[in-house]
Amino acid sequence: MNYQELLSRGLSKESLTAEEGLFLFETAPTPQLMLVANLLRFKAVPAKDVTWIIDRNSNTTNVCIANCKFCNFYRPPGNKESYITSIEEYKIKIEEMFRYGGEQLLLQGGHHPDLGLKFYTELFRELKSLYPNLKLHALGPPEIAHICKLEKMSHSAVLKELVDAGLDSLPGAGAEILDDRVRRLVSKGKCGAQEWLDVMRAAHQLDITTSATMMFGHVETNLERMQHFVKIREVQSEKPIHSKGFLAFIPWPFQDEGTMLRKLNRARNECTSDEYIRMIAMSRIMLPNIIHIQASWLTVGKNTAQICLHSGADDFGSIMIEENVVSAAGAQQRFTAQGIQDAIQEAGFRPQLRNQQYEYISLPKNIIQQELKESTMIVD
Repeated sequence: MNYQELLSRGLSKESLTAEEGLFLFETAPTPQLMLVANLLRFKAVPAKDVTWIIDRNSNTTNVCIANCKFCNFYRPPGNKESYITSIEEYKIKIEEMFRYGGEQLLLQGGHHPDLGLKFYTELFRELKSLYPNLKLHALGPPEIAHICKLEKMSHSAVLKELVDAGLDSLPGAGAEILDDRVRRLVSKGKCGAQEWLDVMRAAHQLDITTSATMMFGHVETNLERMQHFVKIREVQSEKPIHSKGFLAFIPWPFQDEGTMLRKLNRARNECTSDEYIRMIAMSRIMLPNIIHIQASWLTVGKNTAQICLHSGADDFGSIMIEENVVSAAGAQQRFTAQGIQDAIQEAGFRPQLRNQQYEYISLPKNIIQQELKESTMIVD
C-alpha cells in the first residue's frame, strides 16, 4: 500500500476502506494530509467562507441511567443534585439567546427512566407555542433509542411524533466510537452502534436533517476510528434523494478531567494538536459525501481550530452561549460572536453566520452591543 496513491484516490473522492484509511492516517505526513483535505474542502464548499452559528446548548435533565464513564455531568435518579429544567428556566435561557441573536436551542439531556415520549412532545409543543420562531435541534440517537425502549415503539414512530411536536433537526450526539467493543467500555448503558446508525437511517427517511460526531482518544484503536468513518459514510450513501442526511461531521477529542475513565486509568486525554489536525483531515478524506466538517474549538482551542480551517474544516461551530456536558470534563474554551469572527478572519477566511440547515443568515444588528453589555465569555 502506498500513501501517495491513497491520497490521489482520496482527492478523486473515492471511498477508501477502513484499512486504507488506517494506513493513510498512520503513514502520510501531516502537510500532505492537510493539502489533500483542503483541496477536497474547496471542492465541497468552494467559497472562502467559514460558517458559524449562535445557539444555546441546554439540558432537559441531568438524570441519566446510561452511566457513561467519560461523563461528569449526569446524576443518578434520586440524587440531591438532579434536576429537570422548568418552563420558567427555559424562558430565561431562550430569551437571553434571542438577545444574543440566536434562534436555535440545542436541547439534550440524560436517559431519565421516567421521561417518555409524552414529556418531550409536550415540552416541544409548549416551547414552540411560546416561541414560534424557535428552532429545536434536539435529543440524539441514544435518547431516541431510550424513548423507544420506554414506549416500545419504533424509531420512525417516535421521530414522527417528535417532528409533529416541533423537532426541527437531530444532533449526532452519543456516537462516541461506533463500535460495540468500545461502547461496552465507555458507555455501556447507551444504544449500540447499530441502533445509533438505524436511528439516523430512520431520521433520513423522514427528511430530518442530522449531523454526525466522533469522540476519540480514549479506548478505541485507530482502525476503529476509521471503521467509524466508513459506517457514517455508508449511512449517508443510503439516504433518500429528498433528504439532506448528515449535513456535518464533528470530531472532538475525549476530555478526561475528573472522568471515571481517567480514574480507572483506562484513558487519558493525550490528543496533540497534530493528531487533531490529522483527524480533521481524515474526516474530509474519508467522508466525501458529507459537505461540512466542523472544527471543535471548544475542545482544542482557538489556534488549533484555526489550522483545521486549512486542513479540511469549513465550519467553526457555535459560540456556545451555554454548554454543560463537555465543559464538565475540562473543556473551558469560550468565544463571543466578535471573537469567533475575528478568529476566522485571522485564519484568512470570511466569517458567515448560518442556521442549522447551513443557510446563510445576516448578523443581527444589535448583537455586538448586546454581548459587550452582557457577555462574560472570553476567548481562551
